Amino acid sequence: MPSLSSRANRSWWDGNADDYQVEHGGFLRDTGFVWCPEGLDEAEARLLGDVRGQRVLEIGCGAAQCARWLVTQGAEVAAFDISHRQLRHSQRIDLDTGVRVPVVQADAEALPFAAESFDLACSAFGALPFVADPAAVFREVRRVLRPGGRFVFSVSHPIRWAFPDDPGPRGLTSDRSYFDRSPYEERDEHGRLTYVEHHRTMADWVNLLVASELTVTGLLEPEWPQGHEQVWGGWSPLRGRHLPGTAIFSCAHT
Repeated sequence: MPSLSSRANRSWWDGNADDYQVEHGGFLRDTGFVWCPEGLDEAEARLLGDVRGQRVLEIGCGAAQCARWLVTQGAEVAAFDISHRQLRHSQRIDLDTGVRVPVVQADAEALPFAAESFDLACSAFGALPFVADPAAVFREVRRVLRPGGRFVFSVSHPIRWAFPDDPGPRGLTSDRSYFDRSPYEERDEHGRLTYVEHHRTMADWVNLLVASELTVTGLLEPEWPQGHEQVWGGWSPLRGRHLPGTAIFSCAHT
């Protein structure tokens, strides 16, 4: 059965997918692979390497913009998201661009794919900040990767948890403990959970990966680039000059 976190976030994303795509779709691009609000583009970063002829899984794909870019690079791609409405946007963009991505609705804690099906897995802020059990996701990723396969994913940098999610000066002063792992929750008037994000420290992420027998091969903390003035929630040029906003982990199934 899906966890409380999964059920709440599925409903939240179904209700907010339209607004999300209106607000961020231009930045993400219909056929583009943007790793983070800092604007790091896979076309330049090449964290996945040469994907031509590779079988790739995108985890928490949203409208599958990243997966669609991978298709244009010659990869054989499958993608999934927990939100049916996000996947409807993926189908819309398929029709608009003529670049089709096969997508399925699924929970990252229980992947509907056979063992050793993929050479690569990737996730740009997909699923992992929202799941109650990231260890289950990592185990599933390792299961569906072929030996020697790689997994690259981006998440909010853990240090952001210690600061208000405010793009202005208030967001530069810590107001809570970095080590407080209480999740951020939103509830309706009846007390029902409607949205949740989970906090893990940098050590938590590394230890979870080690426990799942995925080998960490790299860690990137993208700097805020000169000339990039777009604000995305708590990410902003002001904060980006002082604090890392994103952590990108590269891993291998050895």
